[in-house]
Amino acid sequence: MAHVRDEFEAITESAPLVDELRRRIAASGPITFREFMAAALYHERHGYYPARPQATSRGGDYVTSPEVHPVFGALVGRQLAEMWRALGSPPAFDVIEQGAGAGLLARDIIRRSLRQDPDFAAALRYHIVEPIPALRAAQQRTLEREPGAGAAVRWHDTLPRQITGCVLSNELVDAFPVHRVFRDGSGLHEVYVGVEDRRFVERLAPPSTPRITSYFDALGLLPGEGCYAEVNLEALDWMRDVAAALTRGFVLTFDYGYDAADLYAPWRRDGTLLCFHAQSASSDPFVRIGKQDITASVDFTSLRRAGEDAGLRTLAFTGQASFLVRLGIGEAVAAARDTHPDSMEEYFARRRVVMDLIDPGRLGRIKVLLQGKDAPPTPLTGFSGDA
Repeated sequence: MAHVRDEFEAITESAPLVDELRRRIAASGPITFREFMAAALYHERHGYYPARPQATSRGGDYVTSPEVHPVFGALVGRQLAEMWRALGSPPAFDVIEQGAGAGLLARDIIRRSLRQDPDFAAALRYHIVEPIPALRAAQQRTLEREPGAGAAVRWHDTLPRQITGCVLSNELVDAFPVHRVFRDGSGLHEVYVGVEDRRFVERLAPPSTPRITSYFDALGLLPGEGCYAEVNLEALDWMRDVAAALTRGFVLTFDYGYDAADLYAPWRRDGTLLCFHAQSASSDPFVRIGKQDITASVDFTSLRRAGEDAGLRTLAFTGQASFLVRLGIGEAVAAARDTHPDSMEEYFARRRVVMDLIDPGRLGRIKVLLQGKDAPPTPLTGFSGDA
């Protein structure tokens, strides 16, 4: 039976990565869940993202908003152009995208600018931060197929400095490796990963860093007793880096998440950790290692405060549904009917897309956080009425 199990594992998970993790644990003892998640997602050869650049596609493991329809990128592009004008239409406007997937959002923003807003297009300087070679190659292929887009983008391994414009991310922060914790009557424990009978298993031990305790102290709350929860320290470090890199402009963050009081509510017994494979969700990170995505919802309270502590001002916080409706997604659907009056098929196809993007049970539940530095308090259309 062991031979059959080994063959099954080789098909359903990355055997070299599993073996490496087992050896690491055998040599040094259990590792934090954060270390396990970082290896499962970002190992340079066998991690999920380096090995599966096609993951964010309709045939992949999950679908993001840019993958659903170009209207998402067009509306984000409209908001970026409004930001540029709010800053006084500088001759160069940087858009720095991290977590660009296959490059579809960049493509659609640039396409909209070239076709509908040539003044903004002339100022637009699009940068993608992508250290993973396979993903960078996928982005380059996407943009090379769009006239004028490939030459408009520069790639970086790390965040550039002296940014005037907007740092943009879509479903980036929820993919950062997280610490997992568990609270019981004796206090707060961290989840570690050990090996038992060649299987990965949870082990509870004291927190690996005092930053975990400090994280909850700053919030003035703890997860409910008997609850698991996730702590995304990397998100706070990332936001501080972004704030330091931004000279003037905005930070626009799209992601799944909640305010801290909701994220760590006592009824949320198992936390928010989710795994995705073949567009199906599960809660078991110890299967399909290296071949499934792992995410955890963002604590927007802590993320917002990290930006504020680093010199950003929080300008607005809203849901993706409201953001897209205010920017005119309804008009985009109506335009399909007016442009193709003899083809109701195109109209209904776009209508279905809109429902995906604004459905509160699907992509519509994504949150949108807007922060700024040295940016005028000019109301932006996507956030009108939010604060």
